[in-house]
Amino acid sequence: MGSDRPVFVVGCPRSGTTMLQLMLHAHPRIAIPPETRFLLAAYANRRSYGDLAEPANRRRLAEWIVDGKTAFGDLGLDADVIIEEIAAGPPTLGSAMGIVFQAYARRFDKPRWGDKRPAYLNNLGALLRLFPDAQIVNIVRDGRDCVASLGETPWQQGKDVCHAISDWARAMDSSARARRSLSADSYHEVRYERLVADPEPELRTICRFLGEEYDPAMAEPARVADVAVPSRKSWHKLTHAPVTTDRVGSWRERLAPWQITLCEAKLGRHLRELGYPLSGAGSPWWKGPGRVHYLHYPRLDGPRRTVGVRRAFGGLRDRMRPAESLAYRPAAPRELLSR
Repeated sequence: MGSDRPVFVVGCPRSGTTMLQLMLHAHPRIAIPPETRFLLAAYANRRSYGDLAEPANRRRLAEWIVDGKTAFGDLGLDADVIIEEIAAGPPTLGSAMGIVFQAYARRFDKPRWGDKRPAYLNNLGALLRLFPDAQIVNIVRDGRDCVASLGETPWQQGKDVCHAISDWARAMDSSARARRSLSADSYHEVRYERLVADPEPELRTICRFLGEEYDPAMAEPARVADVAVPSRKSWHKLTHAPVTTDRVGSWRERLAPWQITLCEAKLGRHLRELGYPLSGAGSPWWKGPGRVHYLHYPRLDGPRRTVGVRRAFGGLRDRMRPAESLAYRPAAPRELLSR
């Protein structure tokens, strides 16, 4: 019999988190929804909902979760039923979140649930306060490929490439902290390059970590993309195609020479530590457009590091508060009317 611990997929944006989400969702026991985007916001604003021992406050929280400003609509759940389940459920924030994920898993007759969002990697302290027994799978990809892919997304259009470089550096800082601080049965890393080159052995390793049996359907994530990836997200179109190595190392063609130089100058330490060899390609950073971006990078990187320190102190402060006021508590699920 498999585990019932929640599963969270994390990683730098454009690292293959959606592909990994689909691989896990293809497992007969595990359901991983599209990005919900309400968990971290609810945690950040948790005090605004008051004492969740009061059913009226749980109802108010539930009404916010199902509001159109979150991504609840992508889950295909009955909003009224979810509101009632949360209002009648255990009085913790983690329980309210868990009720939604549990309901999504019931849509597919699966006993185990989780979530996927790249931003969780930089907020593991909050995630583990809500779900202390969570199992986290972090997918790591060559930073140069991540930067190239991020540059093609709608939310990065018009931004300095330094934003994408800083995103990967910050994600690798968070990954290093997780490796140091989390136990082997709570945290697992998988390399994007190995996963797409030969999915089965990597997925078998992930399944052993999760306490599950491997299922061959996991190696064909495109089969479940239609139900687990919203069609409006055009930047995920490749998830509807077979797993391929075509994008491995594509930074060589997708980045300008000065961008390659900038990536390797700013990300070199992390790239080397992770075993990604530097190319030495491109022109010196002080020549051409790279010079302006090189000098601009500290203005972005400094605040990134400040945020990390602030979150570390915030996590220490939060750990001094009673965790039971937040942690998920299992509740006997009611049958969803929408099934």
